[in-house]
Amino acid sequence: MNTILIKAASIVNEGNIFTSDLLIKNGRIEKIDSNINVSADIEINAEGLHLLPGMIDDQVHFREPGLTHKADIFTESMAAVAGGITSFMEMPNTVPNTLTQELLADKYAIAQHTSLANYSFYMGASNDNIEEVLKTDPKNVCGVKVFMGSSTGNMLVDNEKTLENIFSKAPMLVATHCEDEATIRHNLAAYKEKYGDDITIDMHPLIRSAEACYKSSSLAVELAKRYQTRLHILHISTAMEVGLFDNTLPLAEKKITAEACVHHLWFNDTDYATKGNFIKWNPAVKTAADQAGILQGLLDNHIDVIATDHAPHTIEEKNQAYLQAPSGGPLVQHALPALLEMHLQGKISLEKIVEKASHNVATCFNLSERGFVREGYWADLVLVDLNDPFKVTKLNSLYKCGWSPFEGQTFGASITHTFVSGNLAYQKGKFMTSETGQRLTFNR
Repeated sequence: MNTILIKAASIVNEGNIFTSDLLIKNGRIEKIDSNINVSADIEINAEGLHLLPGMIDDQVHFREPGLTHKADIFTESMAAVAGGITSFMEMPNTVPNTLTQELLADKYAIAQHTSLANYSFYMGASNDNIEEVLKTDPKNVCGVKVFMGSSTGNMLVDNEKTLENIFSKAPMLVATHCEDEATIRHNLAAYKEKYGDDITIDMHPLIRSAEACYKSSSLAVELAKRYQTRLHILHISTAMEVGLFDNTLPLAEKKITAEACVHHLWFNDTDYATKGNFIKWNPAVKTAADQAGILQGLLDNHIDVIATDHAPHTIEEKNQAYLQAPSGGPLVQHALPALLEMHLQGKISLEKIVEKASHNVATCFNLSERGFVREGYWADLVLVDLNDPFKVTKLNSLYKCGWSPFEGQTFGASITHTFVSGNLAYQKGKFMTSETGQRLTFNR
């Protein structure tokens, strides 16, 4: 492994911004000092650039195995690294669903050989696999995923006794997708009765309503409080849900935490007119008031982390009519640039972006020696230029699906270098693919 010396970077870490050199050796941060004079294999002049801990994305769908016409671990980890994401945690609704320890091991084996970023995979919960869930090792698996809302295969957990079983027995963090399926079915039936097959995308947030989200999230919170479960609720999409979460306890003491996703921070329901199914997600992008409430929840620490819910589908699938078009979209390459754009717009500080996208993810998941710019920690780092605009196009988007919901958007900041476990994995449009990422481990 090369030694790498980064000179004169503006380091953003743990609430501070300061100019310093940083030395990487044997994959780790060897030294942080205002003036490091050593010979290194690679020296990077970072004057004028900001050095951040790499973003840790706790919710992605990379589609492998079984759905690799949409995406795979190699292509999506490459896009992630180009976007400054150095570690990801991937969801179990692949084909087959990750509902056994053997299938979970298969995904780790694929990533070991193909992922350019560090990786972890959730164990999936269903209505009938609690024995398999209980075999999961908390030290080397990020969490257990429960779909308390629609999913594929056998992954919708809608039986209250099953939920009680999971929440009372799960050996580790339980991450939930919260939308009440009965409410959604009722709403959909009402819209079908009124409009037949002519339901349009603007009705999506009314069918998958704020009430459906709140009813499910509040149930999850109630179950977690009852059983003292370590609960993490994914992709909060409504302002009303924000109040379910505590902002008085230090994060390390919270048993119940929450995540916001970039698309719910960036888009609102007025964008359906131009973006259509390309911003169709579950939970739905909702009103401008919800968008503002989620951002405020982040800023005042009701919501703890930022993620992507990267979930690509092909252009052909997205171009279908509303009822046939699947939900989800690709985000990992453009999530950090979008957050940096929000910073340039005065909506969020660099320190808060780093806190929510790196530090807090590491703390929430008890991640070992990552998520901070600290001596001795793994060198998962990203250099960004806040004065280097670029326009998102199909040609410069790296997702296997071939499109981005941000197409046409000009971002004011660019990712220049990404370091994964001390390896310079990306530099100004070029990838170093000889080294793969590492399996994440957890202090539990």
